[in-house]
Amino acid sequence: MTGEDADDLIDAAADETIRECLDLAAPRSFFLYAGAGSGKTRSLVQAVRDLCERQGRQLALTGQKIAIITYTNAARDEIVQRLEFDPRVDVSTIHAFAWSLIRGYDGDIRKWLDANLVAEIAELEQKQAKGRAGKAAIERAQSIESKTRRREGLREITRFIYSPTGDNRTRDSLNHAEVIAMTAVFLNTKPGLRRLLFARYPILLIDESQDTARRLMDALLDVQAAFPAQFCLGLFGDTMQRIYADGKVGLAEAIPEAWARPRKAMNHRCPKRVIALINKIRADDDKQDQQPRSDSPEGTVRLFLAPETVANKRGVEAAAATRMAELTGDEDWLPGRNGVKTLALEHLMSARRFGFEHFFGPLYAYEPMRTGLLDGTGRGLGFFTRELLPLAIALAAGDRFAIAAAIRQTSPLLDRQRLAEAGEKQQEELARAKAACDGLKSLLLAENPPTLRAVLRYVAATELFVIPDVLQPFVPEGPTDAAAAEPEEDASTEAGAWRRALDAPFPDIEKYDRYVRGVSQFDTHQGVKGREFPRVMVVISDDEARGFLFSYGKLMGTKDKTKTDLENEAAGNDTSIDRTRRLFYVTCSRAEESLAIVYYSDNPVLASTALLERGWFADDEIEVIAA
Repeated sequence: MTGEDADDLIDAAADETIRECLDLAAPRSFFLYAGAGSGKTRSLVQAVRDLCERQGRQLALTGQKIAIITYTNAARDEIVQRLEFDPRVDVSTIHAFAWSLIRGYDGDIRKWLDANLVAEIAELEQKQAKGRAGKAAIERAQSIESKTRRREGLREITRFIYSPTGDNRTRDSLNHAEVIAMTAVFLNTKPGLRRLLFARYPILLIDESQDTARRLMDALLDVQAAFPAQFCLGLFGDTMQRIYADGKVGLAEAIPEAWARPRKAMNHRCPKRVIALINKIRADDDKQDQQPRSDSPEGTVRLFLAPETVANKRGVEAAAATRMAELTGDEDWLPGRNGVKTLALEHLMSARRFGFEHFFGPLYAYEPMRTGLLDGTGRGLGFFTRELLPLAIALAAGDRFAIAAAIRQTSPLLDRQRLAEAGEKQQEELARAKAACDGLKSLLLAENPPTLRAVLRYVAATELFVIPDVLQPFVPEGPTDAAAAEPEEDASTEAGAWRRALDAPFPDIEKYDRYVRGVSQFDTHQGVKGREFPRVMVVISDDEARGFLFSYGKLMGTKDKTKTDLENEAAGNDTSIDRTRRLFYVTCSRAEESLAIVYYSDNPVLASTALLERGWFADDEIEVIAA
């Protein structure tokens, strides 16, 4: 047997455990630890294939299916294709799966929405009573009015709708957060829905389980605990790769003793040196070491230290890339080659480097919106990225077919029923749509790019697209005096966040869209999870992070833990060190060949000493770049 063949058998025991657990006659739930590059998806697909070969006929006869929840549409499509579109397996994202369970519970949905809207309106009214007059007060009043209208219209809706890939903006539609919240509540309170779940899906497999919304994960764990002989829950993931704030903290500790805990030890992606580094990174957490393949290259890792106060950070990063080209002999490291994937440990750093901070920053500061902002599904985002942006690109290119396609899809001006009702005046409606597009083109191509607010108001005035409820408060003209706003609310309310974000120039939207889709030189932690790149540059800076959520100084050993850190540790809660370690692990583990880490430290000498003492880097792997 060759070394490569032996590598493939290292994790055979874990795969066999999963195979034994997936038995319709005697199911056993499990949590598979699968670190970076471990071949988690391959194990999942092979286990499902094997189950379908053994017990597929039983599934077909009973009408039951195996359910697989993935984190992204791309991951869903990959698994569906690997399973050759097997009709006995339902593969979906978490939002689509949740909706498949509660769809049709229209009376219960109405009651839940009514109670939720009452609570939201009460909170806004309380702030309105305490707040002062000004722009914020006007926008709060408009939000109260919008939510009140929605509540009053609930009784007229006979059937609610939802699209996991759409923006769900019609009166009868639900948003992403509502669907997840309702599913968790209904699973906890409706015995019939619980029985429906395991009657339809006796086996449910969840990929990236560490990032599944905690309330929904808790509800699924409760169902499994109540019906262990009828419902098999299989969790695939790695708690070190939890990167969403709403993922379940302490998932591994919440797994019952009766569950199987298979573990995959092999890293098939990274070179030996990178694997040694990421093992060190997680050593202080769970000590889950991985081993490299026998045919894995040695690889190159370098830490470049620079003062936090250096003015030209782009210059520092270019110098680091040039040095990596010298060390590796790989010219694709050279600046301008676009061969390097740059990953910042804090999204604002990427937004600043890629040029969309003005739009991104205020929305990212509003914590409840972060998850939706980072995967592009947050309320109001699709209006800009999936409606306005395609039309703007088509208008700039003068592509008539693309222009027509962009407005025909969702514009009320070309709504089929509206055109039918126009009768002989259809030509006037088409001319109106053309005039609206021509005006938008003039606005977008002006010498000074318009703000998002200006574009929003133009679209509302021309009825080019339907304005989502969350953006309705910003359509009317209001006070423009900055002092009339209440800046303390900007980071604590959705309206405050959008108010500031809409001041951004429209070109920010294209840069943001490319970022969240993972097609820019920079990327999100969410976008790169499960992916790999030959050359990776990780950029870290406490000063640029500007917050208490992360601390590279504490992780690297140059800063002491705070009282809050110690209290969180004692309570078993996340600390800034925990969050930073996870993001550092995820980004470093993307590298297939070579890895550069650029660390802006307020004390480079102390950072170098601390990291040498920890054994994360050798002396010749640390270089200082002065400017």
